[in-house]
Amino acid sequence: MSNNARERNFVLGVLFFGVLMAALDIAIIGPALPAIRDGFHTTDRAVVWVFTTYLLFNLIGTPLMAKLSDRLGRRDVYIADVLLFVLGSVVVALAPSLTWVVVGRGIQGFGAGGIFPVASAVIGDTFPPEKRGRALGIIGSVFGVAFLIGPVVAGVVLQFFSWHMLFWGPVPFALLLIPAAWRWLPVEGTPSKGRADWRGMVLLAVALGSLAYALNQLDAANLVASARSPQMWGLIILAGAAMMGLAVVEQLADDPIIHPRLFGSRQLVLANTLAFGAGVVEGSMVFIPALLVAAFGVTESRASFMLLPVVATLSVGAPLFGHLLDKVGSKVVILIGTALAAVGTALLGFVSLTPALFYVAAGLIGFGLSALLGAPLRYIMLAEAPPEERAAAQALISVMTKVGQMLTGAVVGAVAASLGGGATGYTASFRVLAGWAVFLFLLSFLLKHREAERATLQRT
Repeated sequence: MSNNARERNFVLGVLFFGVLMAALDIAIIGPALPAIRDGFHTTDRAVVWVFTTYLLFNLIGTPLMAKLSDRLGRRDVYIADVLLFVLGSVVVALAPSLTWVVVGRGIQGFGAGGIFPVASAVIGDTFPPEKRGRALGIIGSVFGVAFLIGPVVAGVVLQFFSWHMLFWGPVPFALLLIPAAWRWLPVEGTPSKGRADWRGMVLLAVALGSLAYALNQLDAANLVASARSPQMWGLIILAGAAMMGLAVVEQLADDPIIHPRLFGSRQLVLANTLAFGAGVVEGSMVFIPALLVAAFGVTESRASFMLLPVVATLSVGAPLFGHLLDKVGSKVVILIGTALAAVGTALLGFVSLTPALFYVAAGLIGFGLSALLGAPLRYIMLAEAPPEERAAAQALISVMTKVGQMLTGAVVGAVAASLGGGATGYTASFRVLAGWAVFLFLLSFLLKHREAERATLQRT
């Protein structure tokens, strides 16, 4: 093995464990919430802020941290993200009240927002084009691994210790990651060509924060009433106004936080659209347990365990499709992914459901999502975005995916509620999602062919 290859493996290891640290936090928070609620003698409604605050600050931190890494260098910003995440974890672990838990979760979310986009950008900086797909696939598999082991770890810790111990977990990660990142990650950034885009940062934070908070106010059990809420519509209008203001400001900024050229080609527009679409499909996984409870009469706990095939295929499929990506290019992999997702969601929506059929559908959806979310869209952005905007481009993919995930709740909840809920309502929702996946499949035909993509890669 050459020294360069060995160094790249060290870099990949640093990135892998940093993303794993953040992903495990997402995987353990579900089991931890009831323990946090009971520990502070509060309500389910209040404890939801533990999750919502993380989401809000994660959305805001993603583009900001990515932009900083483009300008200040990957190493320093990656280390800052890890430190912020660990600081938030310690605040949660030591929290004397629910308020301090929420504060710590906000710090965690802000730090975690930059870890995955910066990791993806580092791969573009350090790996040759013919090896990027495999590396991105390995990083993408982290989420499947985290969701396989995270609930088990949380269950063991909660059985023998208090919930506080779950949030001490990132500390040993940081003790290993920070010196390794200092040694192996790229240092130099691209200096800003003008004043910092503070107006753009504020407008983007307002837009994303308002949209996330508004969509989190939707109540699937009482959808119509919650959708008519003046507070929700006020936030939606505020988000829309902020986005329109952002579009104007970014055209005039010296160094925009989201450069207009990240939407400057058909390939970039398609990648962002597909990221949003993949987020919609991924977000629907939250509703599968409700479908299983209604269709088979199983307990909620049993329904959650029945989702393991989706998680397992995500962890296995991401590196497999990443390796294939280096061989055949992004278009073929994305076509496979959207086709698998379309067939899987169609089985849930159009065919009389049995346990065996569900596992087949779940596996297809899992493999489909691993082909979309693991590497190909980030691979496209590494090829198409200018090197000085590489992390910002990765952050944009993350933001588009997260917005798609949030909107799924509104779509699935609306369709299910309109048909009275239960198995009938949820299967109808998956029919809509199957149609959406078919649309994504057709849209994928517009992507560049392998030869054109290879020519673009050689220029990066």
